[in-house]
Amino acid sequence: MAISNQIQTPLLFPSRQNPKPINLHHHHHHLLSAFTSATTLTQLKQIHAQILRSGLDRSTSLLVKLVISSCALSSSLDYALSVFDRIPDPQTHLCNRVLRELSRSVEPEKTLLVYEKMRRDCIGVDRFSFPSLLKASARISALGEGMEIHGLALKLGFGSDPFVQTGLVRVYAACRRILEARLMFDKMSYRDVVAWSIMIDGYCQSGLYDDVLLLFEAMKSSNVEPDGWVLATMLSACGRAGNLNSGKAIHEYISGKDFAVDHHLQSALITMYANCGSMDSAKHLFDKMSPRHLVASTAMVSGYSKLGNIEAARSIFDQMVDRDLVSWSAMISGYAESDWPQESLKLFNEMQATGIKPDQVTMLSVVSACAHLGVLDQARWIHIFIDKNRFGEVLSVSNALIDMYAKCGSLMDARRVFDKMLRRNVISWTSMITAFAIHGDADNSLRLFNQMKAERIEPNGVTFVGVLYACSHAGLVEVGRQIFASMIHGYKITPKHEHFGCMVDLYGRANLLREALELIEAMPFAPNVVVWGSLMAACRVHGELELGEFAAKQLLELDPEHDGAHVLLSNIYAKARRWDDVGQVRRLMKHRGITKERGCSRIELNSEVHEFLMADRNHKQADEIYEKLDEVVSDLKLVGYAPNAGSVLVDLEEEEKKEVVLWHSEKLALCFGLMSVGKGSCIRIVKNLRVCEDCHTFMKLVSKVFEREIVVRDRTRFHHYKDGVCSCKDYW
Repeated sequence: MAISNQIQTPLLFPSRQNPKPINLHHHHHHLLSAFTSATTLTQLKQIHAQILRSGLDRSTSLLVKLVISSCALSSSLDYALSVFDRIPDPQTHLCNRVLRELSRSVEPEKTLLVYEKMRRDCIGVDRFSFPSLLKASARISALGEGMEIHGLALKLGFGSDPFVQTGLVRVYAACRRILEARLMFDKMSYRDVVAWSIMIDGYCQSGLYDDVLLLFEAMKSSNVEPDGWVLATMLSACGRAGNLNSGKAIHEYISGKDFAVDHHLQSALITMYANCGSMDSAKHLFDKMSPRHLVASTAMVSGYSKLGNIEAARSIFDQMVDRDLVSWSAMISGYAESDWPQESLKLFNEMQATGIKPDQVTMLSVVSACAHLGVLDQARWIHIFIDKNRFGEVLSVSNALIDMYAKCGSLMDARRVFDKMLRRNVISWTSMITAFAIHGDADNSLRLFNQMKAERIEPNGVTFVGVLYACSHAGLVEVGRQIFASMIHGYKITPKHEHFGCMVDLYGRANLLREALELIEAMPFAPNVVVWGSLMAACRVHGELELGEFAAKQLLELDPEHDGAHVLLSNIYAKARRWDDVGQVRRLMKHRGITKERGCSRIELNSEVHEFLMADRNHKQADEIYEKLDEVVSDLKLVGYAPNAGSVLVDLEEEEKKEVVLWHSEKLALCFGLMSVGKGSCIRIVKNLRVCEDCHTFMKLVSKVFEREIVVRDRTRFHHYKDGVCSCKDYW
């Protein structure tokens, strides 16, 4: 019977009645040969049974071979270790073979268990033991064990061995102890390409991209030729740092040295260019790639998405024959971060239908899409999915849920997530503080800020943005001043543009425009568009024409194409009835191709999102919606409502203005909501622009006359309307 047949079928043990003498030498050779044909753990166990039956269970060479073979064939190493435990007095060189296999296996931590047994059984280690032990320590980032092995290597006189030194550099780099890694690297008398590669990768993984580039130059000066892996790591560093010039230089080096560019290096080049936003160069390389590698295709999807070219990203995605989780996640993220959040959720459902399970990166994009849309029903469904799949245990996902619920208009759900968290970091607290702030609940925002400090959680710069925002939208000028001062003097946080923007907004809303201007003039750096924009918006509200015009011109010097600045300047002129100046601004916009962002409102009903533009007639129920609008206006006029023509800042006849203001997108969305949901249901609307004065009054009156709770999210905050009152207290 052939050996291969023996190991594929159950063992036939010798008969008890007619025992035959066994030739141990022949059987030993026979069993060693059998290992080469074994393809499953079951077959190895049959060979093990023959070893035991033949009385060869003290043969060290057979048992070591069994251990090594089981490491290669099994995903669990428990069996291999149980066999190793039964090897009588294994010699160091045989143990080294086991250490080497375990360090390469799916469970490298088992290498250290064998090392512990060797020490316990007084089995010596030699210079060939250390590379495997250090490789395993690096793979599991076991700093303590790595340092202990380092000490033993020095004690035994192997500290200058290049293989031991390379292993130590690997351990310290993998454990983010980059200074120790570099010290060891600099001590090495001989550095091969592997040592350079480990050190370069260590800097890259630690985000020290400038050091990566310096080390690469040092490597070339040392006459060590970089291989494909080093070059790919260098390109990755350039891409992550957005350093296009250095990336191009490495590309030129590759071309000049006439390197064989395989798929791995090709993908690295494409990824570098895509990450640096140089999509023409990336596409040039991508078009020449055949077949197109999954990594390169995914990089193209991400690159186009980051530049906002979502159609090009989807075109690449649709051409991909095979897609993995990373490629699906890249496309889902692209939609989530653009103006297509609904497509992000749709694609997420398609991914699940293919059987690919999401990871936490995917879920963060999906949660972000829900937050962008502001659709509460879908947000709650995503939360159920997250809990069911235990993603809620991930801190970053829980933090994102707080933000999602806040942006979907449910402070109660956001607070529920926050209260249930077993562990919170500064982001958790900041997310909840900001949630209260954007909903106009300054009292709870400040209360939570004080609680955070009481629990010794150090606020960061983003936390202070949230708290200052709360003060600004509640008119808490003195409190805002104190918090701004404490940030600088108490927490030693240097204010950034966004902090000054909040303070300018705080003073501006309170009509303290002179103080706002003085603060801008005292800033240690030049004001940006946000700062000037805050001042300009306040001037429009308070009718300060001269200062508003000055702020607008400052803003337009920084960003001549800024549509909001042109519109606000036009609105300032319109409020002062300077129609010639309005016309001049509008003509300039037309000449430069600058268009005002159109008002758009969304409402979710029965898990379907409906969108409305101003004077929209595209909805399938448009006629009914406008009939409902007429009915609502008639009912509101009975309680004193009159359309506020001042909200239409264009030169029209008074009656035309009154008609236009009634066609604002949020009014259409509201009337559709009134038609579609019964009393007692909350109507939630998301608006891409700031709610105008007339719509604000309209919503308040509807909430009272029709006895509905209405929640509107505009560009800057939430308005909760109930019983004729808004949560903003008309201060927005």
